[in-house]
Amino acid sequence: MNDGNEILRVEGLSKTFKLSKKQQRIERTSQTTRVAVNDLSFCAYPGEIFGLLGPNGAGKTTTLRILATLIKPDCGDAFIEGTSVIRDPEYTRSRIGFLTSDLRMEDFFTPDYLFDFFSTLRKIDPAVAAGRKELLFCRFGINEFAQVKIKNLSSGMKQKASLVLSIVHDPDIIIFDEPTNGLDVITAKLVTDYLEELRAAGKSIVLSTHIFSLVERLCDRVGIIFEGQMVACDTLENICEGSSLEDRFFELYRQAGGEVA
Repeated sequence: MNDGNEILRVEGLSKTFKLSKKQQRIERTSQTTRVAVNDLSFCAYPGEIFGLLGPNGAGKTTTLRILATLIKPDCGDAFIEGTSVIRDPEYTRSRIGFLTSDLRMEDFFTPDYLFDFFSTLRKIDPAVAAGRKELLFCRFGINEFAQVKIKNLSSGMKQKASLVLSIVHDPDIIIFDEPTNGLDVITAKLVTDYLEELRAAGKSIVLSTHIFSLVERLCDRVGIIFEGQMVACDTLENICEGSSLEDRFFELYRQAGGEVA
């Protein structure tokens, strides 16, 4: 719950990308750059789920990649427990788990091997790692497939394995980019149920999504982002003002100059 002591603070993040000639042709634009994130700020607190809600291309994934130290912003910074993600990326990586649909696991390895590999990489005591593997593999139904090569797993099982690998070190801050994207309804429920369990355990979760129902079910607070800019950031109750989240979203979208066909 929000006790006023943020575990994550984002201050004025901005990021611009150059567009290749091919990208310009595909998008039918003469612009050579795109502003992905534009002076973005927000906080996340222990024991809460914070959602970044926006359409595709709004800057959600870029923001989360900056927080995960995968890319650097042009300006601004973010702080994990007061420590800069830019100046001390190793500390950040030790404190967060990051799950993205872009994560690619090598086809010829097994979930069992990869869990041991990442546990060793994180310097986790072997006995602790073994206990955590048993717990997580059982929770997500991976035991039966622990020795199956990644290339032979279903897409849902791959997603569950990816989730487990992202939290081998039991991080206090967990960053999920579209956590239910592409999942069947059963696997999606398994994931959302687990996110609620993590929150109950005091973890801080930041997730991006474009799914209204996911935000309404899970998020304590939400930031609505259009074209890299935060247009609203508060509790669902305060943002919605008596309307549905979907209606309020499109009201803000139109106010920001967006058009709905």
